[in-house]
Amino acid sequence: MQRSFLYLLMSRSRALAGCVPDWLQGTLLRNGPGMFTLGGTTYNHWFDGMALLHSFTFKDGEVYYRSKFLQSDTYKKNMAANRIIVSEFGTMIYPDPCKNIFSRVFSHLSNAISDFTDNNLINIIQYGKDYYTSSEVNYINQIDPESLQTIGRVNYRNHIALNLATAHPHYDKEGNTYNMGTSIVNLRGPNYVIFKVPAHASGEAGRNVALKNIQEVCSIPCRSKYYPSYFHSFGLTENFIIFVEQPFKLDILKLATAYFRGVTWGRCLRFDKEDITLIHLIDRRKGKAVSTKFYTDALVMFHHVNAYEEEQHVVFDIITYKDSKLYDMFYLHNITEDNHFIQTNKTSSRPACQRFILPLNIDKDLSGTNLVKLEGSRASAVQQEDGSVYCTPDTLCEGVELPRINYKFNGKKYRYFYSLKVKWSPCPNKIGKVDVVTRQGLEWTEEDYYPSEPVFVAAPDAKEEDDGVILSSVISQNPEKPPFLLILDAKNLKEIARATISGSVHMDLHEEGLLLCSFPTKISA
Repeated sequence: MQRSFLYLLMSRSRALAGCVPDWLQGTLLRNGPGMFTLGGTTYNHWFDGMALLHSFTFKDGEVYYRSKFLQSDTYKKNMAANRIIVSEFGTMIYPDPCKNIFSRVFSHLSNAISDFTDNNLINIIQYGKDYYTSSEVNYINQIDPESLQTIGRVNYRNHIALNLATAHPHYDKEGNTYNMGTSIVNLRGPNYVIFKVPAHASGEAGRNVALKNIQEVCSIPCRSKYYPSYFHSFGLTENFIIFVEQPFKLDILKLATAYFRGVTWGRCLRFDKEDITLIHLIDRRKGKAVSTKFYTDALVMFHHVNAYEEEQHVVFDIITYKDSKLYDMFYLHNITEDNHFIQTNKTSSRPACQRFILPLNIDKDLSGTNLVKLEGSRASAVQQEDGSVYCTPDTLCEGVELPRINYKFNGKKYRYFYSLKVKWSPCPNKIGKVDVVTRQGLEWTEEDYYPSEPVFVAAPDAKEEDDGVILSSVISQNPEKPPFLLILDAKNLKEIARATISGSVHMDLHEEGLLLCSFPTKISA
């Protein structure tokens, strides 16, 4: 069954119910795990599956779909061996016992220095005019966004000193891309690096040209030499970058010896609930962090919702957890035994959308005072005797993950975000809209169906923030219920149209919506 995906799958949607808006022209790219079993070997974790690219193209009221496996080095090695031979986040691979002793010794020696997979299954990033699949390691793969062909692998380390990098960059109004990562192997000790790729950077003159224009914005020392913080995203406003250094940490020594200990890379992460969470506020123009130490209680977070500046305050909203059990949810045995997992983990933390407010004008003589002056705000920032500021968040809502906004409001004061509604289960079955002012919400759901991360697309004549549509690919575990691309009215989450797909569509992680209204390419059925 998996073999059928080795070649390009290209099809016109077999059934279109409703009416696709005339203005919706272009291509939506998606990325996620697509193959979990090969030659009798199986991955352990959902984040391990080999990356499968998807595209949905909208042209003249029709919807076209195609998919193709990312032709990464990892994919090629696995397919050539007809078994999984490259380790992933939750699956550590050891030499085939059928190999001779010399081959096994070489395999062990080659793992003395950990090298990461290039199975980039998390997101798709635009650098200049180039598009890359990404995960959270130093390797990314350049792709053709129209054909989904893999152009070639790129190593961040050839352009900037990074061992890890996020799959959630930001794009400013000029089209520049901001991202950040961690430099582990550094004479000064590990540090966090924020970098920028200019909008004019282009890969047209030759492969990988865009990354050759990379610029370091700021470097922040890790507060722990052996336990740098894990981070999945960061925040951006007009003048600042927000980096949350959480006590969810990567054990470097454990990572370096993981292969020999029989430990997966995922097990090298640990949450220190007795520690604090530092909040770094970096001036984008000066390339320096502000001198004030902002901090809050221990938390785990993966996704920023949005951030903005208002009356000499920086406001940012993030999805937080009180523990680090989220990754455990996605081990395949937990997904296949969903009901059992839910029953045994009911006391674990549900995700919450929390708002933090950081004051910019701070008087050093206001110890014990809440420095937040925004009218109606429930978050606080209390100055301590040593000049640091302890922040208490305001919980806007609970049970939401994979948030998306109208990106025209990124870094600006906003009102709405869209997300998946989740309980303690690996299979969310609702799309939600949250009004952060009224704290009210709307939902879309359909029995036996599971939507993917919702993507907002603004209408060309939009006058309000939520004028547009929501796109989501929807799947079912019921073989009698085919997958489809869902189009919702972003104002009320009412269904506008759905395009049923004649073929398998896998639950994915994130998508690149920037191609919408940019590449209206006809794909013949």
